[in-house]
Amino acid sequence: MLESTSPARTRARFSSTDLLMLFAMLIWGVNFTIIKIALRSFSPLAFNALRFALATLVLLVMMLLRGESFYLSRRDVVGMILLGLAGHTIYQMFFIRGLASTTPGNTSLLMATSPVFVALYGHILRIERGNRKVWAGIILSFAGVLLLILGGANGLALDRASTTGDLLVLGASMLWAVYTVGSKPLLARHSALKLTAMAMLAGVPPLVLLSLPDLLRQNWGAIPPLHWFGLFYSALLSVVVGYTIWGTGVQRVGSARTAIYSNVTPVVAILVAWVALGDRLALLQWLGAVVVIGGLLLTRRGRVHERPAEEKRPATPLNDAPRQAQV
Repeated sequence: MLESTSPARTRARFSSTDLLMLFAMLIWGVNFTIIKIALRSFSPLAFNALRFALATLVLLVMMLLRGESFYLSRRDVVGMILLGLAGHTIYQMFFIRGLASTTPGNTSLLMATSPVFVALYGHILRIERGNRKVWAGIILSFAGVLLLILGGANGLALDRASTTGDLLVLGASMLWAVYTVGSKPLLARHSALKLTAMAMLAGVPPLVLLSLPDLLRQNWGAIPPLHWFGLFYSALLSVVVGYTIWGTGVQRVGSARTAIYSNVTPVVAILVAWVALGDRLALLQWLGAVVVIGGLLLTRRGRVHERPAEEKRPATPLNDAPRQAQV
């Protein structure tokens, strides 16, 4: 049952949206290991270009099958282009190159700063303003991620060689926050599927062009079936399903509450490694996982004040649940 509330204020309770977001974080947590395995055969840039090109094609076909309109106003065309460049072109280049130059521990911790940037951008732009519970939950969740990283065997590397990579990953985190906050106004007028597809249509072609030298050098005949499976998993589940769910979360519960779920991904990744690879969790990491979940719950209990949207589209069962609806 859908129950509309005031656009100025939202108090969220556990709903189908939460389940969708947790499912997306599960996909992304597993995706980290799958990508690592696939990159034994793929060039990072070639892998990224191919998986996003495939994901864009699938998303466009899904739009056609569901009868989605491809029409965008002039204002929204500009918005989609900027969103695509920030969230799919520049972000992916920063992330892949940063990951290649620094450690997984540094990468996980720096990407976990994204909810903080989302809250800051939303506050500065007056799109969303969270109360003390929202901010406390974001900070608590970030502290939990810090415990997860520092509690591992390798801890956090801070050598000079990783400085460039760290800065690139931090830039990627800031760009993902730009994508999340920037998608909020567009999601008042378009479905999560349409936003994801159209933003990729704008951002993926430049990504492919920048990756063209690696695509031409890639030894395609040397890639085993398991690594091809990794590519398809990453394209269809991590990108198509994960990005669409992310947009749905922003549309229904706002940028700040959606972004906080990204701190669940390191928890899932560590648990998957523990089960699949036999990596044991230290006591500090177990504590970090509990703190992340506690921060998530606290954020969900907080209030978010939103600027009323200028335009709203009618809600449909498949597409556009009201942004302030409680499911």
